[in-house]
Amino acid sequence: MGNRSDEISKVITRAIINRRLTPGCKLSEQALADVFNVSRAVVRQALIRLADDGLVTVERHRGAFVSRPSHREAMEIYDALTMLEQGVAAQLSGRLDQRGWSELRHHVELQHKAVEEGNDELADQLGSHFHVILVKLSRNTVVQEMHAQLIRRTALLRSLVDSRFDYCGLLHDHSEIIDLLEAGRVAKAQELIDTHHRNVVKGYLMGENTEQSMSVHEALEPYVNDAKTPVNATS
Repeated sequence: MGNRSDEISKVITRAIINRRLTPGCKLSEQALADVFNVSRAVVRQALIRLADDGLVTVERHRGAFVSRPSHREAMEIYDALTMLEQGVAAQLSGRLDQRGWSELRHHVELQHKAVEEGNDELADQLGSHFHVILVKLSRNTVVQEMHAQLIRRTALLRSLVDSRFDYCGLLHDHSEIIDLLEAGRVAKAQELIDTHHRNVVKGYLMGENTEQSMSVHEALEPYVNDAKTPVNATS
C-alpha cells in the first residue's frame, strides 16, 4: 500500500503544481479511489503524505482540500527568513573574502540577465537562490538546513498562490545588500533584508480566489498513466 500511495501523492502533487487542482479544491477520497482504482485506505494514506508536505489540508468532518495559504502564513515564513538572514549578514560583514563577494555578484548578474530577457520564471528561481548562496557562505550547516526548509515552504507558496513580483526592484535589493555588507554597514543591510522580504510577500495575490474549472478526474487524467513515474516536486 505504501508504494501505491506514494505514487498517487506524486500524481496529485504534479496536478497541484501545474494548477490543474487549485487551492480550496475538495479531494474526495471516493473520487480519488475511483480515478486510481484503489481502496479509500490507500487514498487516505496518500492524502496524509500530502498534508505532511503542506499541499493538502485535512479538516475534521469535511475531508481533504488543496491547501489555501493565508497572508499570515506567508508573513511568518518570510519573517523567519528575515531573522535567519539578518544573523548571517552580521556574520559575513567584514569577514567574507573576495571570492565570496564575487560569487554573490556573479549570481546577481545572472538574475539581471534573466530580468532583461523577460524570463520571469528564471528570475524567480535565481532570486530565491541568491538567499541560499548568502546563507551558504556562513558555512553553518544548522542554519543552512533551517533556511533550506523555509525556502522549500516559499516554493510551496509559489505553487499554490498566484504572484506578481517586481523583479527589477528585488534585483536592485540584492545588489544593494551586497554593497552594504561589503562596506560593513550591517544595520542598513539588515533593514533592507526585512524590507525586501516584506515586498516579496506583497507580491503574492492572496486575495484572489480561483475556482476549480474541472473535475478531479479531469484534472488528474493526464497523469494517471504516469503514476509510477517519479515526479520532481518542490524540495
